Amino acid sequence: MPSGAYPGYWQKSGISQIDIKAVKRKERQKMSDNSTTVTKQETLAALRNPGELYVVMSAVTKLPFVKCDDETYDDEIFLYYRVEDAKEKAQELLKEKYLTAVAKLEDKQLLPFYTSLYTIGVNCLAVNYGTDTQISIQLSDLVVRKNPEQLPDGKKLLENPALQLTAIYFMQEMRRQEKPQPTEELKELQEELLAHYSKGAFIIAVQEDKQIPVLKLKNGDVYQPIFTDLLEFQKFAKDKKMRTAVIPAAKIPDILVGDAKGVVINPLSVNVQLQVAKRKKPEAAQAKPEADS
Repeated sequence: MPSGAYPGYWQKSGISQIDIKAVKRKERQKMSDNSTTVTKQETLAALRNPGELYVVMSAVTKLPFVKCDDETYDDEIFLYYRVEDAKEKAQELLKEKYLTAVAKLEDKQLLPFYTSLYTIGVNCLAVNYGTDTQISIQLSDLVVRKNPEQLPDGKKLLENPALQLTAIYFMQEMRRQEKPQPTEELKELQEELLAHYSKGAFIIAVQEDKQIPVLKLKNGDVYQPIFTDLLEFQKFAKDKKMRTAVIPAAKIPDILVGDAKGVVINPLSVNVQLQVAKRKKPEAAQAKPEADS
């Protein structure tokens, strides 16, 4: 699960550990009584110390499955206290041809996980959706981050949440089809994705030998990986010693290596391939001999 992101902090709730235990007991009682009343404060406390918590993941992006709420337009993920409820939601999505899975979140993963949602543009948590205790919680009510503009030593935070979010929706929809067809929805998402890409800046990996790594597809095409944020770069680098460089989208045609047909955005998650034409370097002007005087 995520590590290395710009740190987040629990939003102050004013609930003690004793209160949290009482909330959990009350939550279990509500489930057995089929009660539909769950308060925001109770849920915030339970999300910090859930005992067990499960998230519905996209098998396509290897990120939490994201849905745009039809009424509020919140970009939300699905969290459940019971694995049976999470699996039921995953099955429901499978009937809609979304490829999903269920993952358990350990206690030590909770704060990094919630914080990482900022990097993919998620703003809402749909807790126990489809059950008698369902409730929606705004991410900012649970976890906050300090103003990125206040980073020390003049450092800047590099993230592309709008691009990540659009890429997630694009890939989730495209992989619903056995043979992807350019539907109107996919065309709109693609246009939005390209617009976000053109305005973005990205991390590129540089190996110890100063070479830039590339990825070769089964058909032989070569793409150069780029990353929207540090978390995505860390997934790729793992234990390898690599340096990073930050490149704006407009400069990417200048740094494409070898026979690369383009770039692949976050190859270990959304894995979006974009064809980019390599910019040819201008040939040096040939010197003209001076005329004899």
